[in-house]
Amino acid sequence: MAFLSETEPARFTPLPTAPGVTRIVAPNPGPMTYHGTNTWLIEGEHGLTVIDPGPDHPEHIACIATAGPVARIVLTHTHPDHMAGAPALRRATGAPIYAWGRPWAQDFRPDVAIAEGESVGPLTALHTPGHASDHLCFALAGTKILFSGDHVMSWNTSVVAPPDGDMGAYMAGLRRLLARDDELYLCGHGAPLPNPLPLVRGMLSHRAGREASILAALRDGPMAVDAVVAQLYAGLAPHLVRAASGTVLAHLLKLAADGRVVLEGSLWGSKR
Repeated sequence: MAFLSETEPARFTPLPTAPGVTRIVAPNPGPMTYHGTNTWLIEGEHGLTVIDPGPDHPEHIACIATAGPVARIVLTHTHPDHMAGAPALRRATGAPIYAWGRPWAQDFRPDVAIAEGESVGPLTALHTPGHASDHLCFALAGTKILFSGDHVMSWNTSVVAPPDGDMGAYMAGLRRLLARDDELYLCGHGAPLPNPLPLVRGMLSHRAGREASILAALRDGPMAVDAVVAQLYAGLAPHLVRAASGTVLAHLLKLAADGRVVLEGSLWGSKR
């Protein structure tokens, strides 16, 4: 699996990425966000379609609002690093917010709910839960460009952690993307990803390998999640242990649904 790295992009300026598409990288870098959240601006006859305003950072929101008239604000999902700035951008522009009809963020309701397969301006929605139950990818009309959000990123694998993350759904979403012929992914974090399907195949193989490792660990007897994490991720940096624990639990829940492991008390074991 070959990920892409990039030098830190400029802040507070639209970066041309594809015909009619620009990128503004939010100033929220971190171990889960890389250089920051990508906000995507798509030109259209009636104004800009903005995908993922990112964090509620005044200078970032002002940069989006002044890039041109904003027709609509669209969310790939409602994790704060993607949508916290949406209300401020709505106030600044008057543009409505579009998102999946059952948002992950319990205190948020979109102005317009999006369903699977619906068109939103130049975009067509694909419901791809897994990283988040409300996650959407968007195909750009007339192109082979997919805005892949956090489902597939060029710089790293996506975090899939219960209770909202679902590994079975996530892997099904990867298989769905493999059946498409997109040639460029514009991701929620990280550089644009050309020729994306080899990476998608690598991600599926990585997840299958992780399942095999978990099953191998359980052959010696039932284990708690933290013990599985310690065995599979030896030497992991402390700030990443929580994410690894969520990933292992997501895999165990999928394996349980597949009838391959069982939970007894707080211990997971291979199903006999």
